[in-house]
Amino acid sequence: MARSGLAGAARVARWADPSLRPGHDGGSSDGRGALSDATAERAASELGLSPDQVRHDWDTARLAGLVEVHGDIARPGWRLRAWNRDDSAVLRGWVALFDAWSIAHPEEADHEPAAVAEVVSAMPQVLSFLQLSAGPVPMEQLLDLLEQRVTELRTERCEIPYGPQPEPVSQQPEATSVEDTPLAPLLDWALHALASVGALTYGDGHATLTPLGSWAVWVKLEQICVAAQSPAGNIEQNAEDMLRGCSQLRPNAARAEYRAWLAARPVGSAVAELVVAARGEDALLRGLAFEALRVVGGAAEPEVRAVTEKTPLRPYALLWLAEHDGIDPEDAYEVLTREEATWMWVDTAAAVADHGEAPLLVRHLESAVQPTIPALLDEVRAVGHPRTVQVLVALAAAHPDPALAKAVRRAAFQVHTGGN
Repeated sequence: MARSGLAGAARVARWADPSLRPGHDGGSSDGRGALSDATAERAASELGLSPDQVRHDWDTARLAGLVEVHGDIARPGWRLRAWNRDDSAVLRGWVALFDAWSIAHPEEADHEPAAVAEVVSAMPQVLSFLQLSAGPVPMEQLLDLLEQRVTELRTERCEIPYGPQPEPVSQQPEATSVEDTPLAPLLDWALHALASVGALTYGDGHATLTPLGSWAVWVKLEQICVAAQSPAGNIEQNAEDMLRGCSQLRPNAARAEYRAWLAARPVGSAVAELVVAARGEDALLRGLAFEALRVVGGAAEPEVRAVTEKTPLRPYALLWLAEHDGIDPEDAYEVLTREEATWMWVDTAAAVADHGEAPLLVRHLESAVQPTIPALLDEVRAVGHPRTVQVLVALAAAHPDPALAKAVRRAAFQVHTGGN
């Protein structure tokens, strides 16, 4: 259903990829991503559509993240690139459109803006009721529920906080106007808007969630429940502190914490926070940040791909992308060069040295790609990781074999002094 609902938007987005690149005429006429008249006419001619249909599909593609507009240039969004191979990308695109229902089908200009905002805020409860009803619900019943929810919202705004209060003021005319606004026309608009994005059907005075709409509401409710049940209580922390809080958790518990933290934030800002945390000096956080990005899934692909040229993050990003493309995690290391694999071995060893126990560091030797310790030490010295000396010193101190420990200390001294 999501694919069929977004098929027109995907078609226009694919047309825009070669047609609105630099050097082509047309694009955004107002700086806000709308197609110019000339571009809409050209697209309509080439696609066999009307200009109005092109503009509608274009707006849908932008809201669903199938196309990204930068000035007069359009480029495919990650969801369009993943369209044919990733059903979750299609579903995410539809959910983005579902979230933007009030933008996809704007209200009439004569509606009171404050009342419109109240209805938009109240609609999640209306949708939840529709989901629980699992069938047609009369408009009158939905209107009664909407009026109750709007009254609750107004009451919450009027709650008097604790402490000294200013002198009461008379009610402003604007407030009176909002409270006198009839909600039935606004509910009618909201239901038509949600029907336009495929979330429900609306007619004969009844509304019914579509299977896709029911699924979306269920997902939203699940996200709220996950966010409310943050297992380790890190949901309010920034990315770095959240990752530190997860560092002592078992993998499954950590992933549950990542999901709770992500559910409470917009995906874009959450991914950006995680990438910033990964760029820091703590190698442990680098690894944990990419584990959290695995929980994000395909929505993180643009940000991850953007850091593949930056040395500290490149090996982690390449592994993430390989796994995202379906390569088995045990085979993903084959995408790394020998130098990148060695750099990552040192980075992981730094995390173990800083936060783990000595036996873990000794066992970490087994994960090296080099067949012998001398080969490993030679390549570690050459890779240029900033923590090489500290890692080798810690490894020498932890290893029970005196001869091997001596060789490792010698390698650490050579790196420190710049000798051979």
